[in-house]
Amino acid sequence: MFKNTKAFSSFSVNDLQKAKEFYSEVLGLDVTDNPMGLIELKIPGNDIMVYPKPNHEPATFTVLNFPVDNVEKAVDELTAKGVVFEQYEGENKTNEKGISTNPAGPKIAWFKDPAGNILSVLQEK
Repeated sequence: MFKNTKAFSSFSVNDLQKAKEFYSEVLGLDVTDNPMGLIELKIPGNDIMVYPKPNHEPATFTVLNFPVDNVEKAVDELTAKGVVFEQYEGENKTNEKGISTNPAGPKIAWFKDPAGNILSVLQEK
C-alpha cells in the first residue's frame, strides 16, 4: 500500500522562529516557510516538517540524525557555534565532548534544539 509513497517526518517545537534560526543559522540547513504556518527543513531526499505546538513537550528520543564523515569535527564545529552536547552514562557513555564510541554502534553525539528535541550527529562507517 505505501511501497511507492514518499513518507516524511515531522515534529513539534514551542517557538517556530527560534527553531527556524537554529536549523538555518546553526545547523546550516535550508529552511522554508510553509503556508500552513510551519517550517520545512530541506534535507536532500527528504523534507522534515516542523510545526508549532503551544503545549509542546520535547521528545525523549532522537527525532533527527545527521550522518557525517567525521563526528569529532562535526562536534567541534557545532560546539564553536554554541551547541551543547549531551552527557550520558551507561551503555552509551559519552566522553568529555559528548561523543559515544560504543563498539556496538557508530560514533554518535546527541544535542538538543531550542525546543529540547534530541538530535544527533553520527559517523558513517
